[in-house]
Amino acid sequence: MTRILRGRARRALPLAVLALAVPVGQSLPAAAATTSTTTTTVAAATTVPAPALPFTPPAKSTLRASSKKVFAHYMPNLPISLDNQAPATDYYARNYLNPTGEGGAHAAYGGFVRDRPQTRPQIADTAWRLRDLETEVRQAATAGLDGFSVDLLQLGDTGGQLWTNTKLLMQAASTVDPGFKVMLMPDMSSSVGGKDAATLAKSLAELAKSPSAYKLADGRLVVSPFMAEKKTVAWWTTFLNTMKTTYATPVAFWPLFVGNEATYASSFAPISYGMSIWGSRNPLWNNPLNTTSTGPVARADKIQALGKKFMQPVSVQDERPRSSIYDEAENTTNLRNTWQIAIKSGAEHVQLTTWNDYVEGSQFAPSAKHGWSYLDINAYYLAWYKTGTAPTITRDAAYVTHRTQPYAAKPSFAQTKLMAWRGGSPARDTVEALTFLTAPATVAVTVGTKTTTCNAPAGVATCVAPLAAGTVKVTVTRAGASVAAVTSPHKVTTTPYVQDLQYVAASSLRPVA
Repeated sequence: MTRILRGRARRALPLAVLALAVPVGQSLPAAAATTSTTTTTVAAATTVPAPALPFTPPAKSTLRASSKKVFAHYMPNLPISLDNQAPATDYYARNYLNPTGEGGAHAAYGGFVRDRPQTRPQIADTAWRLRDLETEVRQAATAGLDGFSVDLLQLGDTGGQLWTNTKLLMQAASTVDPGFKVMLMPDMSSSVGGKDAATLAKSLAELAKSPSAYKLADGRLVVSPFMAEKKTVAWWTTFLNTMKTTYATPVAFWPLFVGNEATYASSFAPISYGMSIWGSRNPLWNNPLNTTSTGPVARADKIQALGKKFMQPVSVQDERPRSSIYDEAENTTNLRNTWQIAIKSGAEHVQLTTWNDYVEGSQFAPSAKHGWSYLDINAYYLAWYKTGTAPTITRDAAYVTHRTQPYAAKPSFAQTKLMAWRGGSPARDTVEALTFLTAPATVAVTVGTKTTTCNAPAGVATCVAPLAAGTVKVTVTRAGASVAAVTSPHKVTTTPYVQDLQYVAASSLRPVA
């Protein structure tokens, strides 16, 4: 059966905006491995020296020359800072991470988010919003991405901070890296879905004037509406005709379906350049070895058989306190699986879902809880996807991922709504060491007082150990000498304050300062 993530939860606009499967000890073949990294400061995050990665990345020009493109889904309501205050007392700290923040609006589920963007000091610059967006563009470009797919939650007819943020994002891309593009993704599950075709066309035509707007070589503007099925083919045909005739802006239409794409693909095909799906967030439903007609590779094949391009979703994980659901990502397994689907299916584009949706715990962006780890692991598979060849590992590295509490632990804060397992891969309590090795070595994963040891081959492998209370650390030795080591900055507890089922991460190549 095809598994779909249905009804992606959308939130009301932030008050700040309105106001302003591997068994324990088993190694993993290189073909199945994927992403990891650690925390740095925002200032250091603007450039990534090669030693931060376990391989020497191809030149940016080589990656950009590939016809295969990688975009990250960007949420303009969750930028680096919401109010330019000191990190300890800013809006994230006071209201989003605090379970009693925003007047107790999020108390039932223990707080609005469980992670936040990497912090920065308060800056004396009236254009601080633009400076922050420039930082995010640099981060993404440094990680090899071709651009952002911006989730349009507001249009120009009403304006507002989210519309302003979208325009500032496009300005930041043009300034920082002219080759970095912004794909327009009107969110039809939000209030934008209530607009008429003429209103949508007018706003998108305005954004299309930016040099950073993503266009094909023939000049067509790429428009990829989220939950495209919210509107009929006839409605979208009116929109496309308005863009072409009224605004002289022909569109390459690339709908993204949240529901089962098999229901819509044939009817949307005549007006579409490509198609995409939002996808699942667990390894069982993202199994690249599933050869059934409803498996993830077959789903891509069916869209390509219609003569359309396919954009594969690549994801780390998903936890939604507000919606009371979570997926079991099995440490980095879901990330590795979704990249293998992209590579195996020959997907023309990839969308990282997401860059910064902290509400859904699906962020790739450098953050307080996982630093650069997921982007650094992602860089390996991105290079593989674009070049067709797995990169040669040139330096030993270890990435550790784990939850900070058992999945069944009960919080001490008086939450009345707890997250429940959504289905797919069964919940598990594990620590994973994902290693990139130049030669075989011994991997020791210490969790609290217990150590699990694995013999890891050269290449990419995992060593999985049981989760337990205490400190988590990984040591990799070869011929009696340590070649990589990392201690997680996040301790495990069996008595958490609030429920938090995301996987945190750290990297041996980016030690925490």
